[in-house]
Amino acid sequence: MWTEYISAATTEEVVRSLAEKGPQARIVAGATDLILELERGARSGIETLIDVTRIPSLDRITQDEDGVIHLGALVTHNQVAASKLLREKAYPLARASWEVGAPQIRNRGTVAGNLVTASPANDTITPLVALEAWVILKSVRGERKVALQDFYQGVRKTVMQADEMLVEIAFKGLGAARRGTFVKVALRRAQAISVVNLAIILTLDSSTIRQAVITLGAVAPTIIHAKEAEAYLAGKQLNDEVIAKAAELAREAARPIDDIRSSADYRREMVRVFAARGLRSLLNGQEQAGMPENPVTLMGNEKATGGNGFSGLHHSEGSSIQTKINGKDYTFTSGFEKTLLRLLREDAGLIGTKEGCAEGECGACTVFLDGQAVMACMVPAPRAHGAEIVTVEGLANGAQLHPVQEAFIQDGAVQCGYCTPGFLMSAAKLLEECPQPTKNEIEQAITGNLCRCTGYYKIVQAIEDASTRVI
Repeated sequence: MWTEYISAATTEEVVRSLAEKGPQARIVAGATDLILELERGARSGIETLIDVTRIPSLDRITQDEDGVIHLGALVTHNQVAASKLLREKAYPLARASWEVGAPQIRNRGTVAGNLVTASPANDTITPLVALEAWVILKSVRGERKVALQDFYQGVRKTVMQADEMLVEIAFKGLGAARRGTFVKVALRRAQAISVVNLAIILTLDSSTIRQAVITLGAVAPTIIHAKEAEAYLAGKQLNDEVIAKAAELAREAARPIDDIRSSADYRREMVRVFAARGLRSLLNGQEQAGMPENPVTLMGNEKATGGNGFSGLHHSEGSSIQTKINGKDYTFTSGFEKTLLRLLREDAGLIGTKEGCAEGECGACTVFLDGQAVMACMVPAPRAHGAEIVTVEGLANGAQLHPVQEAFIQDGAVQCGYCTPGFLMSAAKLLEECPQPTKNEIEQAITGNLCRCTGYYKIVQAIEDASTRVI
């Protein structure tokens, strides 16, 4: 799929490579969109991937003395969802990040990548536009600051040049007088693209709205403001009548299309319904209802490797990939152009990791990469270099099965067995993160794993039983 893979150590190396390689190069972080585009042939002429995941300091979330929050380019959706700072100062963004994909996808997918992909249905763009965020773009020519509202030119079109890297996202954090929420309409509870999403931020003077911001996603080529609804709410106090009128004005602002996920009429009506729900939740102080206090991330308790001390690396045909899988050292001189899933199955001979969809939808290929649960079909094989990987073959301790494996056997949760390795990996990482999970936390943990036999009851029961055996 690619002929060269650069694992960069600095942003300076990234922008130099972009300037040198031109349109044939693409930056890769989470790769949750790019891998699919390459696999499907939707992106042609891409010869070089520039991996930025080992650059130190880009995964930080900070707030400066002026109250401005800074997100590095490698901040993932799970980091945002789990951040206490963002839960307090940017709740709409935290909620939107938690709504993205499933835990394995959120461990790889970055907020910066979500912005650059530039789909109007992407969840994090809507709250960031409402927060009046800006981005910092870097090239060999220097850095420039672009307001996110001005960043988009159409569906999957931005003002970024081919030689630029998005290195930071920033916005003013919410204070005591500013409250907000994010709501999403999708066709299923998880792993679903938005049919409609919207963010609401109200600036309050006591109980009177001084300023209102309502942004709408998936109803126009870019994220748009419901301007008439915003203007109407200014100076008002929320009540049922005001909420109903503002919701109707938000509906009128939508300019959706018919597509495979929804009709335009349905989208417009859902804008009205969910604008009303969002405003009502703010009126009742229930805007964070449904958001877990401690979201399940499957990030584990280990610190990912890489970063400090990494000096960069170039892979091409014949280059070796040196990695550790299930505690054993491996050196591969083939497979650099594959996904990690295919490297494991075809080159390492570890066929316990299954290919169910190769699209990051089913979770059958779940493995641990540097301690975090990820979908191997979404990871480029060269990212394994210098990393530590655990597959389902590495769960047991010698002849002693992992408690989750024992419980799956005893509770009859194996069923056809095809999806079982992915469920085992997600469950094992959950119990590492949360040894005594609630049923809701178990369900959160396996939202990225599909059972084709539709037998989730025994799977949930097995994970509950395994938790009683974990010390």
